[in-house]
Amino acid sequence: MLTPNDRAGASPADGRRSSRPRIVVGVDGSTGARAALVWAMAQAARRGAEVDVLSAVPVETYWADPYLLDARHIDAVRTDTEERVRALVEQVRGDPAVAVVHGSSGVAVNVVVVDGPSAELLVEQAESADLLVVGSRGRSGTRSTLLGSVALHCSTHASAPVVVVHPSSPAPTGGAGTVVVGLDDSDLSRSALRAALAEAGRLGAEVEAVIAYQRLDYWSDLYTLGAPPAGETQEDARRRGEQIVAEVLGEAAEGGGPAVRVVAAEGPAGHVLVRRAEGAALLVVGSRSRSRFTGMVLGSVALHCVVHASVPVMVVHPAAADRPAAPALAPVLG
Repeated sequence: MLTPNDRAGASPADGRRSSRPRIVVGVDGSTGARAALVWAMAQAARRGAEVDVLSAVPVETYWADPYLLDARHIDAVRTDTEERVRALVEQVRGDPAVAVVHGSSGVAVNVVVVDGPSAELLVEQAESADLLVVGSRGRSGTRSTLLGSVALHCSTHASAPVVVVHPSSPAPTGGAGTVVVGLDDSDLSRSALRAALAEAGRLGAEVEAVIAYQRLDYWSDLYTLGAPPAGETQEDARRRGEQIVAEVLGEAAEGGGPAVRVVAAEGPAGHVLVRRAEGAALLVVGSRSRSRFTGMVLGSVALHCVVHASVPVMVVHPAAADRPAAPALAPVLG
């Protein structure tokens, strides 16, 4: 379990947590991490949530430098990191994108400084959280070929929804904008739609539900002699999308939620969603696609969106019972 160095505004001494929603955000001094904290603080004000701001001290560097093996120096690193995190939190509170949100000055923040690999620790910290927010790139020298390793690991293994914020992502502003969500016939897609409706309600935005379709072109006409082509028309796709939306909206006990517009667009789903999300407030996708050609760790659609979208991307995961177990955590030193 995590052993926080310190928590500002921590839970009571008996260890019980507040009943308020909780957002976890990882920071490391990078531009992407600052953008993630801005997004998380604004979101916390809208949700009435508290924020755990986590920064990890990489213990692997201790073994490379005998100077750092001295416990006093390790403590000094922790203390310096904590001070930097607190300064960043106060700086972000004054950011216009946060200050404009009603209640942002009262958001409770828990500063958590821990020893160990940040990706695994963020996933662990977010186990009981409502949301995990990370930047698309951090300060680590170990990165995947397409995405920061922390963002990729969190998007894949966290049980909570994960929002990946790019440094250039627009901050969430209430009263306008669009939340784009990808649709298909899966239960996970319906969960993504529910999440998109909730976020649009908080932002005062509308929802654009996008269903991608492709007309299949066969090299030889002989393929089509025994059966009709497997593709579908734009009208077929749009009707399918409207049926999915109607089913999800019909589950709500009350009406009057965000307006939903269904769009059917031709092309690979990942490319379609990234294109439709340009200028949107948020893009919401399920973490697994229905395609047989999936990414190595994420569904190919979700992976493409997280890597290429210019706006914040929320990755919605399957229910915990349906998910593979995350890798075991390495021991936390300190």
